[in-house]
Amino acid sequence: MTPTNLLSFEVFYVICGVMLAGVAVRIGRDRTHPRRWGSATFWLLLAIVFLFGKALPALASGYLVVAMVVLAAARQVGLPRRPEESRAERMAEAVRLGNRLFWPALLVPAVALVGSALLGRIQFGVVRLADPRQAALVSLGLGAIVALVVGQRLLRAGMATPLREGSRLLETVGWALILPQLLAALGGVFQRAGVGAVVADVTTSLVPTQFPLVAVIAYCVAMALFTMCMGNAFAAFAVITAGIGLPLIVQQHHGNPAIMAAIGMLSGYCGTLMTPMAANFNIVPAMLLELPDKNAVIKAQLPIALALLAANIGLMYLLVYRF
Repeated sequence: MTPTNLLSFEVFYVICGVMLAGVAVRIGRDRTHPRRWGSATFWLLLAIVFLFGKALPALASGYLVVAMVVLAAARQVGLPRRPEESRAERMAEAVRLGNRLFWPALLVPAVALVGSALLGRIQFGVVRLADPRQAALVSLGLGAIVALVVGQRLLRAGMATPLREGSRLLETVGWALILPQLLAALGGVFQRAGVGAVVADVTTSLVPTQFPLVAVIAYCVAMALFTMCMGNAFAAFAVITAGIGLPLIVQQHHGNPAIMAAIGMLSGYCGTLMTPMAANFNIVPAMLLELPDKNAVIKAQLPIALALLAANIGLMYLLVYRF
């Protein structure tokens, strides 16, 4: 008999949806918010996607996403006018807590690591704690909940504090929060539309790919450049590997596909370091830290990214045709 799973990652989608709906209600009740109704609608639409995404038709979910993009493009999603805690108060609280301040952040990966190894193996009769295929995601969600409880006890915070501070962080990040998901979906659309074949045709017509080194350079550089456009190495990987990696490195020059894929992904991450499209890594930290230059993170990472890309090209050429 197939075991019944007690926990699934869809439970955490519902929790996220409830949280986003709470943010929308909070903004809607804030009469001082300069973008009150636009911001409330944006977060409410995102809450609907999280809460009912599995039940909604794909076309309806697409229309909701388009509506969110229109609100963001029309500058109807903005920050509130709320008094913030002074720097002196924040510093005093940080001194009081010391290194305990990092406990919640460290608990998330710790619980995720332990849970990934154990959750899928715990079973009582026909009831299993979690599907082994979802154990990592379920553990990550549990880690966030454990960190929330510990953080509340540590800071002696009230029950409304997670919603208030979560709302502040979400509004600070703003529309950039959904950019990685949109770009990942765009990668799938590009692949289905045959962009990989177009990339292969353009590459073979522009560079002498009969040389193994040229094929490696074309693949690694294309991975970095396409990731810069897409903001997501996973999205670029499907297109560039189908268009350049497999036909040139594997089929034409008989390279090792496992080595090519591993180093190819690392080359894509070099592009991640150099683009504002990778919002989670480059734009969101700049917004959270309130840096005056929104591209400061990218400028600091640029030399390292270029050096890593050159190292990846050298490593792939040395390894992919020899093992």
